[in-house]
Amino acid sequence: MNLFRKRTTEDFKRAASESHLMKKLSAFDLAALGIGSVVGTGIFVATGQGSQLAGPAVTISFIVAAITSALCALTYSELATMFPVAGSTYSYSYVAFGEIIAWIIGWDLILEYLVSAAAVASGWSGTLVGILKNYGISIPTAITSAPTAGGIIDLPAVLITALITWILYLGVSESAKINNIIVGVKIFVILVFIFLGITHIDTANYHPFAPFGINGIMSGAAIIFFAFIGFDAVSTAAEETENPKKDVPLGLAICLGVVIIMYIAVSLVLTGIVPFKSINVNDALPGALSHIGISWGSALVGVGAVVGMISTLLVTLYGQVRIFMVMARDGLLPKVFAEVNKKYSTPGLCTIITGIVTAVMAGLLPLSVIMELCNIGTLFAFILVSAGVVVLRRTMPNVERKFKCPGVPYTPALTVVFCLYLMASLLLVTWIRFGVWMLIGFAIYFAYGFKHSTINDETHNFIK
Repeated sequence: MNLFRKRTTEDFKRAASESHLMKKLSAFDLAALGIGSVVGTGIFVATGQGSQLAGPAVTISFIVAAITSALCALTYSELATMFPVAGSTYSYSYVAFGEIIAWIIGWDLILEYLVSAAAVASGWSGTLVGILKNYGISIPTAITSAPTAGGIIDLPAVLITALITWILYLGVSESAKINNIIVGVKIFVILVFIFLGITHIDTANYHPFAPFGINGIMSGAAIIFFAFIGFDAVSTAAEETENPKKDVPLGLAICLGVVIIMYIAVSLVLTGIVPFKSINVNDALPGALSHIGISWGSALVGVGAVVGMISTLLVTLYGQVRIFMVMARDGLLPKVFAEVNKKYSTPGLCTIITGIVTAVMAGLLPLSVIMELCNIGTLFAFILVSAGVVVLRRTMPNVERKFKCPGVPYTPALTVVFCLYLMASLLLVTWIRFGVWMLIGFAIYFAYGFKHSTINDETHNFIK
């Protein structure tokens, strides 16, 4: 019973050549995918939440999270150029550590993407309903809230999920074009917020700068890390990229550069114009402009938040579909998830099933923003990616690396230290929930995945 059986680079090349996915994405498209995911719920929600934990020092929290993300991006870039296939961390772990670790990471990523997508859809619904209410348009609670929250169904969340699922079904290039437009709109809106707010900064709001000390800063960084996890979606798109060995590292670099600058600027302006205790977590940026009397700016940023969350949902669903597809292609999940639609060259049925599951969760469950649960899964994945770089430098030294992570093994080791430190800042209940999710995953793997793995089939065929 070999739980650590591994895939090879030839396995990945063969799977990629047989997948029939369209290779249309450029480095700019990849950067926009990452920005589309990161600059959404993260900047409109995580900024406010982080300020409650760290005060004005939330800017330092962003810097800590940014450094961790930048280190992770270096390791991702090396592995993405070695194995330019869909699946991201899951695929890399299959080569470096073997099947059981790959399953753990894949199951981990399902938690990250699926629940995040449902949470974003619910958050989008709540933001939209709030904006409409400000203009005197009230939608009945029965169709805007989950059953346990006094309603019947969160219909806006279901509808937006259905719309994004349809867009993804039509093709990756069409999805990328829509995402690029939305990214342009929300970058413009955020720049408007910075421009309007910077002239109203009251330096008195920066005192005390770190009211909760280093613990508050690190707790804020652990929460805020949610704002940076979108760059993982860039590597899930490697198989549909024109020149992955060049475009993936460049796309990651552009994405992180833009996002880091924007987050630091937004956090400085936000805590400078509103006392951190007065920041409305669910309406941070629009509420801040209202606080200083710029109503039209508040409305504009509010609309930008609604639009921005659409691209966040699009990229999150996209990443989930690709993870499902690759795990199914390897036999660890039912093969039906891996079927590619001949007309649109997308994993059609997988996209529809993912959309339905997400819509049901968003429409019927009272989802709060479970950032910590998403973060612990992502940080765990990043630790294995970093370790994978070191392992593969020893076990596969001759494989071509168009991009090499500098400072190996020290850079990956530093990445692991940062990730572990952020994980240690999370609540015990988050660890417990993560453990329960992992136990469910092990049950599914041993009941189905191990027996149906294509490696298992290949071994039997070889013996015969």
